[in-house]
Amino acid sequence: MDTCNIAAALPRLACESPDRIAIRCPGRGGHYSEALSYAQLDARSDAIAKGLRARGVERGSRCVVMVRPTPEFFLAMFALFKLGAVPVLIDPGIDRRALKQCLAQAQPSAFIGIPRALLAKAVLGWAPSARLRISTGGAVFLADATLAQIEASGAGAEAQLAATAPDDEAAILFTSGSTGVPKGVVYRHRHFIAQTEMLRNAFGIEAGGVDFPTFPPFALFDPALGLTSIIPDMDPTRPARANPRKLHAAIARFKVDQLFGSPALMQVLAEFGESMPTLRRVTSAGAPVPPRIVQRMLELLPPEATFWTPYGATECLPVAVIDGRELLELRVRTEAGAGTCVGRPVAGNTVRIIAIDDNAIAEWADGLLLAQGEVGEITVAGPTATDAYFNREDQTALAKIREILPDGSQRIVHRMGDLGWFDADGRLWFCGRKSQRVDVDALTTLCTEQVEPVFNTHPALVRSALVGIGPRGAQTAVLCFELKSGSGVDPKEVADELRHIADGFVHTAKIDGFLHYPKPFPVDIRHNAKIGRELLAAWAARRTPMPGG
Repeated sequence: MDTCNIAAALPRLACESPDRIAIRCPGRGGHYSEALSYAQLDARSDAIAKGLRARGVERGSRCVVMVRPTPEFFLAMFALFKLGAVPVLIDPGIDRRALKQCLAQAQPSAFIGIPRALLAKAVLGWAPSARLRISTGGAVFLADATLAQIEASGAGAEAQLAATAPDDEAAILFTSGSTGVPKGVVYRHRHFIAQTEMLRNAFGIEAGGVDFPTFPPFALFDPALGLTSIIPDMDPTRPARANPRKLHAAIARFKVDQLFGSPALMQVLAEFGESMPTLRRVTSAGAPVPPRIVQRMLELLPPEATFWTPYGATECLPVAVIDGRELLELRVRTEAGAGTCVGRPVAGNTVRIIAIDDNAIAEWADGLLLAQGEVGEITVAGPTATDAYFNREDQTALAKIREILPDGSQRIVHRMGDLGWFDADGRLWFCGRKSQRVDVDALTTLCTEQVEPVFNTHPALVRSALVGIGPRGAQTAVLCFELKSGSGVDPKEVADELRHIADGFVHTAKIDGFLHYPKPFPVDIRHNAKIGRELLAAWAARRTPMPGG
């Protein structure tokens, strides 16, 4: 049986195109002085794998990787994949208490990190189960060895690719926790392989291209797709603060033809306003992309370029996809309260809408399904739908449904935790997170993505956020709004204008309050795009008089 492993592409590419650059990373001063050819990435990751094995890291060992997007990150990750070990990735920008909890929950036996991460491990008690400590720094400080020493000890290693099976654990990727507690998503090797093929087919990716992945974990797919990765000179946890001049310089210098970024990064490029003639494919995910940003990006790209906005989550990606031009054609419906269209399901996925329910559903039944046009929870079954959270049986039960197929086999149906509906043309519309819906009464549910776009058309607004105050089923609906910097408008006048807009639609007429938030909205760490509505709800509750005093 062939090995099922995303690292299996490396030996083949190292043989076919040994000198082709696999990864370029910015060095000191952002000069892109660090590069790995396919031959180097393959040979050096073999050496590190052999060195790690000698230190007790073996198939199934869980290993935390807290390394910046440098050559060391990619070498360590592919070495672990080759071993059949299980890398654990946790967003370094999440709340420190949650980060410590995630590390303890993963129960790793090894820890590979930058010196600062190893210092935090020692001082803050991170990952006490991780007895093997490896530093990417130049000195053995609070570690058992440096990654360079591990590589040197395995120099000249033969091929290290383990015979991993499709259902073997491949990685544990923690969610950002932007709408709840961070959870470790268990990826099996078959999930990574399926993602690679689905991304290739959905976007027409061909080997030989040059990618600019502004979210580093996505660069791990590039070698399997035969692409060259140019790692951006930016802080990946703060895409909204990226320097557009640096991004443009790298795109032009290396003739980048495809780019992945969050809506926050797209806004940076759109507002910079400089054309990007080498790009042929731009993909943005993490949150809905505002139509004005899609419009501006298409204006800056060559006429033949595509702008894709795939829909998915850490637990299942990709689910559906839509081209930016079609998205703009549907803009008028979005701004009238239909939600955001995320396109048609990617081939291989079964996407269905079920009734809204906050409880666990153990087994699939046809009675769960809603009719076309009804808003409910989005579910997906397919080759990339993961089946468990690590050491979180309670959360697994809430998010997974077991389905018995007609032939007697079973599959897992993942509950996305998102609300949506299908139109008559088979397009999926995203209406917002289930946990962020506002239940005004037993018959009225307001969804964030059906409400906010109605108000985001106001010229003085950066964005708005629907929140609910009080117990579910009897909530007060409040719209928080953020004004453009330097707009000079009176927030009270804007609130009156928003109230007038609300009266024009049946669903928005249910909103009771309009509050100006005096700072930029809180957003998630990973993409800087998902609004922290839970924080805004707490803020609004302190400023909104409740019925009965």
